[in-house]
Amino acid sequence: MALANVLPTSYEHYTAGGIHVGLNADKPYFTLNERNITIYSGAVHYFRVPKPYWRDRLRKLRAAGLNTVETYVPWNLHEPQPGWFDFGQGGSDMQDLLAVEEFLKIAKEEDLFAIVRPGPFICSEWEFGGLPSWLLREKNIKVRTSDEIFMKYVTRYFNVLLPLLALLQFTRGGPIIAFQVENEYGSTSNPGKFIPDRNYLRQLHRIMTGNGLVELLVTSDSPTLSGTSGTLPGVFLQTANFGGNPKPDFDKLKELQPNRPIMAMEFWTGWFDHWSETHHTRGDEDFYNTYELILKYPASVNMYMFHGGTSFGFMNGANLENSLSDNSGFQPDTTSYDYDSPLSESGDYTLKYVMVKELLEKYNPVKTRIPQTPHQARKISHEPQEIQSHLPFNALLNLSPKLVSQQLVPMENLPINNMSGQSYGYIVYRKRLDIPANSTLTIGGRICDTLIVLINGNMVTKPVSNVNDLNKFGSWRLKNSKLSLGTQNLVGATLDLLVENWGRVNFGYLDQFNQYKGLWQDGVYLNNKQLSDWEIFPLEFKRAWTRSLSGWKAPNKPPIAGPALYKTRLFVNNTLDTYLDMSDWYKGIVIVNDFVLGRYSRIGPQQSLYLPGPFLQQGWNDIIVFEHYIPAKQITFSIKPIYKTRFRNKALQLVDHLLG
Repeated sequence: MALANVLPTSYEHYTAGGIHVGLNADKPYFTLNERNITIYSGAVHYFRVPKPYWRDRLRKLRAAGLNTVETYVPWNLHEPQPGWFDFGQGGSDMQDLLAVEEFLKIAKEEDLFAIVRPGPFICSEWEFGGLPSWLLREKNIKVRTSDEIFMKYVTRYFNVLLPLLALLQFTRGGPIIAFQVENEYGSTSNPGKFIPDRNYLRQLHRIMTGNGLVELLVTSDSPTLSGTSGTLPGVFLQTANFGGNPKPDFDKLKELQPNRPIMAMEFWTGWFDHWSETHHTRGDEDFYNTYELILKYPASVNMYMFHGGTSFGFMNGANLENSLSDNSGFQPDTTSYDYDSPLSESGDYTLKYVMVKELLEKYNPVKTRIPQTPHQARKISHEPQEIQSHLPFNALLNLSPKLVSQQLVPMENLPINNMSGQSYGYIVYRKRLDIPANSTLTIGGRICDTLIVLINGNMVTKPVSNVNDLNKFGSWRLKNSKLSLGTQNLVGATLDLLVENWGRVNFGYLDQFNQYKGLWQDGVYLNNKQLSDWEIFPLEFKRAWTRSLSGWKAPNKPPIAGPALYKTRLFVNNTLDTYLDMSDWYKGIVIVNDFVLGRYSRIGPQQSLYLPGPFLQQGWNDIIVFEHYIPAKQITFSIKPIYKTRFRNKALQLVDHLLG
């Protein structure tokens, strides 16, 4: 009989004789149910993976030899409006990605323990670090602090979420062995501006334990950079985050909390992409060497990410290149969260996966039954689909809700969505006025985040087709930017200002008053005279609204430059994964069967959008493109992701050979 068949499963090994205690960190090593354990974990975010693929990704993780999966929990998806919660059946546009309880139960079925990081702030290159944008409607709120207003909402959310997770704790027969409190809180330290609020951490601790959480509570930071500023020594186990050279951080952990286990909560397997950058990859040899150093130390480790997945819809986050609060260093993240991790965005194996499997087999002293490596899903490249119809911008606005306001209003303060404002998408500010010849339009302050100007439906701004275009009018990079409106006298003209939210900042000290989207930092001026009395159109691209769109027309030949919707239909017999090749388009979003798949932009690096098979249906499928500038004639497909710079081949033939 093969050895693999006589070995116990991980749960059989750690629960034989019954469950008595959970994960213990009171010795220099972890014990689980009084048996020694080294945690070999990988991050997989359920909200970045189609639900039908959860088991596939988790089984692949276990087949690599890992014993634990780690996931964040995004507050902004689970409470999209104040008091409206969605954990998989709540009716939000993202509900199919939100059944966190089911994800964790599948993890246990696949012989995995779980580490859950419920926040409330999660970073994760996720929109606003997982915080709901409706918090911004509270004028004096101070997020990520013990501020009474902020904690009122945190408490309400946690009082709903945490009882669900409490039922899934290891000592109650579930998979969860640890919870993280907040995330990289030490990184909020900003001398002269912000000092980490220990009372905030104490309040989170009380809420968590008050809701029945009894498993190990941890925090994560760079111990060499933050010391203990982001934790409560003696209350939480501190863990480390880093990309390479683990010894200094591990040695610092030993110094800060002697005789306690050493763990990396985030060993960064790769990195993420910002729009306008070169696609990030990490050398396989560098990854191998660093992972082996961690295992040899020895330390427990969670790979961030093991499988990155996709920030579907408008859920990508952003960074600030500098500490200035004026948004000048804004860096929005791409839709793809491939992360150059051991499993690719579409769940394919990479050479890093083979390395993980090899190293864990070598270093894990506890031998348990490992499942066979699952087959890799087949991809398909469909025939190109010609654009069949389009919906002009004016027709689009005529089908949109309209509000009126004397002054400019940011998305978040619009009186819509049960008074929770607009979270994502676009906002249009319309003004009817006379425009004298040789007029100059000035946008006071900075745009949040990019702007297209139309007069009588005609686009007067230039397309963003390369990185340098972000230094011109219409971008967040310019302050008090000016645009010449031409040499004609226009009487009773319609001025439209279309603003796109590219994602809110997700890292560090969050200056919440810099997170508003739209035009709000100052006024809009024509020849130095401030304009007022606006019509405002929120373009959220919610499923029900997109489904109701009507009035589609045959596409213009040649196409007219400017924002518009373009539609085609795709017939499929088999719902296999594919990629949409958007490299012939300029900038916009793609919607498949009324669901916003994500963003594309010619500036790169991402040039394709992963389209999972479960998002398609047998028969006809609608694909809609909201193109900002100039459309292509067709939608084309690929079996691989496409980047502006050449995608680094991962020696796929070798991978296939090593995986059998």
